[in-house]
Amino acid sequence: MIAMELTDKTLFRSKSFVNGEWTSGSRNNTFAVFDPANNQEIAQVADLNVEDTKKAIEAAYSAFPTWSSKLARERSTILKKWYNLILDNKEDLALLMTTEMGKPLVEARGEVVYGANFVEWFAEEAKRIYGDVIPNHAPGKRLITIKQPIGVVAAITPWNFPLAMITRKIAPALAAGCTVIIKPAEDTPLSALALAELSVRAGFPDGVINVVTTNDAPAVGKELTTNPLVRKVSFTGSTEVGKLLMKQCAGTVKKVSLELGGNAPFIVFEDADLEAAVIGAIASKYRNSGQTCVGANRFMIQDSVYDEFVDLYAIEVASLKVGIGTDSGVNVGPLINDKAVTKVKRLVGDAVEKGAKAIVGGSVHDLGDNFYQPTVLSGVTTDMDIAKEEIFGPVAPLYRFKSEEEVIKLANDTPYGLAAYFFARDIGRIWRVAEKLEYGMIGINEGVMSTEVAPFGGVKESGLGREGSKYGIDEFIEVKYLCMGGI
Repeated sequence: MIAMELTDKTLFRSKSFVNGEWTSGSRNNTFAVFDPANNQEIAQVADLNVEDTKKAIEAAYSAFPTWSSKLARERSTILKKWYNLILDNKEDLALLMTTEMGKPLVEARGEVVYGANFVEWFAEEAKRIYGDVIPNHAPGKRLITIKQPIGVVAAITPWNFPLAMITRKIAPALAAGCTVIIKPAEDTPLSALALAELSVRAGFPDGVINVVTTNDAPAVGKELTTNPLVRKVSFTGSTEVGKLLMKQCAGTVKKVSLELGGNAPFIVFEDADLEAAVIGAIASKYRNSGQTCVGANRFMIQDSVYDEFVDLYAIEVASLKVGIGTDSGVNVGPLINDKAVTKVKRLVGDAVEKGAKAIVGGSVHDLGDNFYQPTVLSGVTTDMDIAKEEIFGPVAPLYRFKSEEEVIKLANDTPYGLAAYFFARDIGRIWRVAEKLEYGMIGINEGVMSTEVAPFGGVKESGLGREGSKYGIDEFIEVKYLCMGGI
């Protein structure tokens, strides 16, 4: 069992965390969590229902007045303790993550640090939530704005980054003075519960952080989005589910942040540094076995350098090591489950049937059912399903283009607008393309751009709001205007 391999075995938690207590819920039901590398059960986790969720919301609501009234530096101090505890337990947290979702251990360690950085960043931002004095519009008046926490926040997080997606959402909420309910993905609840254990040690008061684990996401999600005590919902996941949650939030006019699907173009122009482009393409595509919302989904290579890029890229992809995430040197781990593999197989099969060629990979890996070979498809066209859908697997489809105008039109021809990447050296082209691409984030000569100091989020059907950076805390505050007369 994974608990036996941890240095600190108390980080392995299987009960939900509500109002400062570990609970099995009113029904005492559980659901199984599996290691995607071998499909072996690793835990039976508390399966909470709607009534249990209501109790978590009420706990957060009751804790809000005390937490929000603390001095900013008091909240900052507790957040910094939490940050240090996360880093102190990096190895155990990484092992938990790799075991429940499969990513290579080196990537899991990186995610722990990345996730902790949001806690540190917003611990500092807690002390910088400033209001304004507005020049008055009439004699004898003074106009002031103050910023106050919005209230109870529900954070619904995905399985692909089970630690960092939590801290990216709740660290700014906590810094602002909000209390939170976390609903982690049912595939990966162990990372969330370990964070809750560390939050107790950091000194968060009871009810400030609550974790509701459940195998009935639709029912619990509906309670979080319709309960009037919840004033803000932050969700990362599919566009389809995000639209549903947004509709449910409309009934009580909640503030909503949505980080949804993507269809990221990765453009290589003829003046690009091709070796740098290959490195960037590998990092963007095969990190987390391709299971990232900002990962490159469509590779667009200019005609004059297409063949050279493909040759270089294919060599690098073929050298990637597939394996269990805890094994040394592994670059690509398993996909999260059989449904993910089925989707990748369908997309590749459709592309090949319509004329694409798998020049590297192209099928399930012989390591097991959830492993898929790192794949490169050449000759991909826009009539293939893979051009329209988010792959979420280790498959790179390559397209040819001739002109700058053509590729911008092709890149923007999608309802999504989360992330885009391009490689070029001409400064005029860099400005033109960056301004014309309809995406919330643009990587220019870079394949990985996520950081706590910059805003993360998309446009169009990829979502609303921003996470991280100085902008991230704005999602959890209300601006109150004070008009003072008789002066």
